[in-house]
Amino acid sequence: MPPTLYRVTNYTLGHLIENIEGGRIGLPDIQRPFVWSAAKTRDLLDSMYRGYPIGTLMFWETGAEVGTRQIGTHAGDRAPQLLVVDGQQRLTALFAVLTGRKIVTKSFDEINVRIAFRPEDQTFEVTDAAIERDAHFLPDITALWAESRYKPTLRQFFQRLEQAGGQPLPHAAKDELEERLDRVRDLRDFHFQVVELGASANEEQVADIFVRINSEGVKLNQSDFILTLMSVHWEKGRRQLEDFSRSAVIAGLPGASPRNAFLDPSPDQLLRVAVAVAFRRARLQHVYSVLRGKDLETGKVTADRRQEQFDRLARAHTKVLDLTSWHEFFQCVTAAGFRSRKMITSDNALLYSYTIWLIGHHDFGLTADELRPVIGRWFFMAHTTGRYSNSPESQMEFDLGRIGSLPPGDGRAFTAELDRIIAANFTGDYWDISLPNRLDTSSSRSPVLFAVRVGNATKQLHGDDLLRYQEEHWG
Repeated sequence: MPPTLYRVTNYTLGHLIENIEGGRIGLPDIQRPFVWSAAKTRDLLDSMYRGYPIGTLMFWETGAEVGTRQIGTHAGDRAPQLLVVDGQQRLTALFAVLTGRKIVTKSFDEINVRIAFRPEDQTFEVTDAAIERDAHFLPDITALWAESRYKPTLRQFFQRLEQAGGQPLPHAAKDELEERLDRVRDLRDFHFQVVELGASANEEQVADIFVRINSEGVKLNQSDFILTLMSVHWEKGRRQLEDFSRSAVIAGLPGASPRNAFLDPSPDQLLRVAVAVAFRRARLQHVYSVLRGKDLETGKVTADRRQEQFDRLARAHTKVLDLTSWHEFFQCVTAAGFRSRKMITSDNALLYSYTIWLIGHHDFGLTADELRPVIGRWFFMAHTTGRYSNSPESQMEFDLGRIGSLPPGDGRAFTAELDRIIAANFTGDYWDISLPNRLDTSSSRSPVLFAVRVGNATKQLHGDDLLRYQEEHWG
């Protein structure tokens, strides 16, 4: 019989909350968009109250030793020993209700999840203004788990109920209601069955197990594992990715902002750019192992190697999130003739072109003014031809390899290589055969259609080929 990769254990809800607060269990979703509705949180609590099964949780041992400090943080920031792989939304909901901590919604608003309870008929509801006014409801059950507020909360509830009824409550009725409120409070002793995967399980095995036991069939990808690894060893870096993404979406935040006309980036998209800049890799298949500190030849994992690789990622991370670089790149997109995200059909073309901009700027010493025309041409070519639409990682690996073979610091060689690739794609046959064939489509969002539209305004950037085609075929 093959050795199992897991063990089954039990935790009470209170024990889980303590471990999350103490940092032993990593629950990063508290600071990330919460996709559950408050109604689902209400239903979860109702199921627990009635003693119904609510599913198994799955944790994964990180391999971090007790007391291990996270990279680049203060001494109090310890690496968790367990990560929540399945059950993040359930634990986030329960953690938010029991502790009163705010969660972040999909629209990046910070809110409290407020659940009410009516002990007369043992009903949970999502708190609203009407429930706040209804004396028969305890409007926020979070108060039941705060030691200093528990007794005052009960007294206030009974006072409101008696005032609403106009007479004192009989002792028997009060005892019954208090017993039901105590049952809600006792949910902290609710037992969860937890499957703990050992540290020997690799990311492919964890992903496979997750898909097999997850009823929703959600698949974990390589970027999920790298972001999870950042939660263990470099939570600050992951949070910076998320803060940057959040600032790019929300209007009116104070200070400089990454908001732009073309892209609302996600943390995993920004991570891909940072990985490409740091390790010259577009495929993330081996990056997780590299960041764990694994020597791909010997298979040995060391803390020093992990620190070294995270340092490389951190340097690239700083470059990617630099607002000056970010906005200078989008000036290249504007110079290419694009004016809004309605004209963009490929986020990959934007992200990988930004990667090449960063490499040209930091590794080949080109200024923003020098990069603007060549990156504008590159993005126009990549977007128009769909360069990063099919097998984008493989294509970007090829492009990174071409750039990597150039003499370090030789800006002229960098520019010349990009122009050679552009010319190899924009041949006479492309303009005379491929582009007309691709225009034969009913889609209003064809990249070649946008190419034709922007060509007249950007003759200097794109050269005469596109203009010649327009003159011959469109008049």
